[in-house]
Amino acid sequence: MTERESRGFTTTILHSDRGAAIEHGALHKPLHVSVAYGYRDARDLAAVFQGRQPGHVYGRQGNPTSAALEAKVSAMEEGIATVSFATGMAAIAAAMLALLRAGDHIVASHYLFGNTNSLLQTLQAHGTQVSFVDATAVTEVERAIRSETRMVFVETIANPRTQVADLARIGALCEARGILYVVDNTMTSPWLFRPKSVGAGLVVNALTKYVGGHGNALAGSITDTGRFDWTRWSNILPAYRGADPRLWGIAQIRKKGLRDFGGTLSPEQAHHIAVGAETLALRMGRQCANAGALARFLAAHPRVARVHYPGLTQHPQHAIARELFRDFGALLSFEVDPALDVFELLNRLRIVVLSSNLGDNRTLAIPVAHTIFWEMGAARRAEMGIEDSLVRVSVGIEDEGDLIADFAQAFG
Repeated sequence: MTERESRGFTTTILHSDRGAAIEHGALHKPLHVSVAYGYRDARDLAAVFQGRQPGHVYGRQGNPTSAALEAKVSAMEEGIATVSFATGMAAIAAAMLALLRAGDHIVASHYLFGNTNSLLQTLQAHGTQVSFVDATAVTEVERAIRSETRMVFVETIANPRTQVADLARIGALCEARGILYVVDNTMTSPWLFRPKSVGAGLVVNALTKYVGGHGNALAGSITDTGRFDWTRWSNILPAYRGADPRLWGIAQIRKKGLRDFGGTLSPEQAHHIAVGAETLALRMGRQCANAGALARFLAAHPRVARVHYPGLTQHPQHAIARELFRDFGALLSFEVDPALDVFELLNRLRIVVLSSNLGDNRTLAIPVAHTIFWEMGAARRAEMGIEDSLVRVSVGIEDEGDLIADFAQAFG
């Protein structure tokens, strides 16, 4: 093991830019805002276009600043390559559109984030078959697999009800069946969990959330862990079957997903995310501690009907979360007493911000059924167990006592 390989998580991220020469000795990779890149030798330009040597040709396919962020994310996920995008949804859409064909079949978690759920419905309209299952049980995933199943897609922790997928057993199932296993790691982040450890071939991160952490930049990424054998994937086009089969999938995602659909991450946003990533471990430790304390407070409160947080022993997947994750995450949700007006409760909060984002340093809360899951309709919300009284809380880094006191006074 080399000195670089033996470094810890935060040390690696802090010093990753300095692994290669940086202009003027800057500690951070500078912003490169040029759209096009020139070459003295036309043969080099052709070689870059054809993927035979590294380089940049046009800003829609990335830039040196986003490339530096991609190297950070690959290090965090212990992956072999990463492609960055303007948002997490752009990353998911690009991977699916680049890799799947009409008639292919996806098995997906029944509890997916609303926008991802909506995307899969759009793919269904274009000829991709999708089965939604309860991914907390590997038996449900196995029952849904068909001969045309190409991909299983799950999230580590569901937003907002915090169901935890049966990650390790699903990974073993996918490996045995030769199915691409795609895991969205947004809710845990690479600090709490690495999906590579359970056999994921591709890992999604909405970098906007915990990796960036400051609510000031949108970004997403797809990381190839090296665990999937792309020689078994018939949808790889001849142009992307390069010398190293491990890179076939990520090459097609960059070309057919990023280049063709144009969800490019700007250098300014990439820089914000890269700087935010340096403190991921520090922030997540504080956020998880706060979330655990707040969950226990809410679980004991007489005006709270139910709390959903994997760190509580009564959570249905507590044992799985304890086994796989470094900690239990910084997102929780709770259902208030039906006699209590959820809007009035939220309006009485003084520190907690009423907002739709998550992963911010600030604690954010939102009434789920009336906002981010409103478009789904009442029937679909009922299937997912989302009550009208459900409140989602993304816990930040405030002082623990101040957070609990704020909720205590809001309940009255």
